[in-house]
Amino acid sequence: MSEQDNFPELDEKLVERIAAIDENDATMRANALRAGLTDYDLDDEDLDILDSASDDPDAIVYLPAMPVLAIVGRPNVGKSALVNRILGRREAVVEDTPGVTRDRVTYKGEWNERRFTLVDTGGWEPDARGIDASVAMQAEIAVDLADAVLFVVDANVGATSTDEHVVRMLRKTKKPVILVANKVDDARQEANASVLWSLGLGQPWTVSALHGRGVADLLDHVLEILPEVSAVAKDEVGGPRRVAILGRPNVGKSSLLNRAAGEERVVVNDLAGTTRDPVDEQVEIGGKVWRFVDTAGIRRRVNLAQGADFYASLRTSAALEKAEVAIVVLDVTEPVSVQDLKIIDLVLESGRALVLAFNKWDLLDEERRIYLEKEIERDLSHVAWAPRVNMSAKTGRHLEKLVPALELALESWDTRVPTGKFNALLAELTMEHPHPVRSGKQPRILFGTQATSRPPTFVLFTTGFLDPQYRRFITRRLREIFGFEGSPINVNMRVREKRKRT
Repeated sequence: MSEQDNFPELDEKLVERIAAIDENDATMRANALRAGLTDYDLDDEDLDILDSASDDPDAIVYLPAMPVLAIVGRPNVGKSALVNRILGRREAVVEDTPGVTRDRVTYKGEWNERRFTLVDTGGWEPDARGIDASVAMQAEIAVDLADAVLFVVDANVGATSTDEHVVRMLRKTKKPVILVANKVDDARQEANASVLWSLGLGQPWTVSALHGRGVADLLDHVLEILPEVSAVAKDEVGGPRRVAILGRPNVGKSSLLNRAAGEERVVVNDLAGTTRDPVDEQVEIGGKVWRFVDTAGIRRRVNLAQGADFYASLRTSAALEKAEVAIVVLDVTEPVSVQDLKIIDLVLESGRALVLAFNKWDLLDEERRIYLEKEIERDLSHVAWAPRVNMSAKTGRHLEKLVPALELALESWDTRVPTGKFNALLAELTMEHPHPVRSGKQPRILFGTQATSRPPTFVLFTTGFLDPQYRRFITRRLREIFGFEGSPINVNMRVREKRKRT
């Protein structure tokens, strides 16, 4: 059953009531609700969220960029086991067989109340012909996106020529590298790791990812190395708005950039990874200057085909780190593919604003148009809020429509809902459609605030867990009343219990 089946359609009178709310009255009521939170057990992070919230519509507040830790190493050294051990849970199954596509390459980890992003560089298999190129390319991209690197070696095998090749690259970087000697299951195997000093990366940290031996000490050391806030994922403020052009190969990303720039630029190379950094270009469209980040250059190479999806994901992530809004280019002459959906999911995970560009519109016939509309309704319903532009990058048709779409998405991404109005809306919603009773209890929303914009992130302080469906209901009403076209919305919960009186 869909959320539309479970929840009533928007009552237009609700929109009028929210619009007519007196700001001062709403603020006073919200302040009273905020004061009521003193009866509940709040931690330091709760207080930081409450203190940082602002009703200034022009205030731009970012969540701190979490530090990034990359895990690098050959297949079969135990990277996937170490990833799962660090995360404390089993994530997507990682096979070291060439051709197995990874669904995700980044995860959110936490140790001793410090959170960080973990980049798993699994999913590649160097072949005899291209071993140097493939290993270096994979490791360098991962290192570029990281604040620190865990270099994993099998202590029982020792350093191979492949390991030594990666070490030569790592020595040239300014990133801190922690050498991890894995598969040391007991004290008798400790001596096997001593030969790894020869790699010149300092002390080998002996661990057994399989059994957990030594991993806690390793993570304690990692926290000493990782910065509190990422140096590679810092948010920039000011200057032209930054746009990433994303899409699978041959959908017209480069044509779009070339048409926007008004010149032919060689940004595509058929050798995967030969252009490692996304190309930046200052472009004037619609009388405004934009900074475009193009991710062209992702191509399959026969002897490296098994790693192509992995490289594409990493490069897409790199572009999104630098961007504020993403244009996902879709080829209307072909069905919406799984790869298209994965790229859109990467944008949603990154929290960037989103515009969908349906390219090659001039090649669309009537029969294909009917199928396309069905595909959009079926496969893209979860991003129905994203502005759509039907265009042709090759001819320049409707290129000018990108500007209002980008401006709308960025305006939504920047939007801040006043705390008073947000709590007034929550009161109306819980009255209109109370949360279902679970295990004899009905969760209550005590207070809500918009913790950050870019992307709009709302925090609800509650007495119990809210069903995902109910949170989607709140998100839907936020969109219907405040717009947010082109921007993802995060609605997070902080379940708190009443303080026990002594």
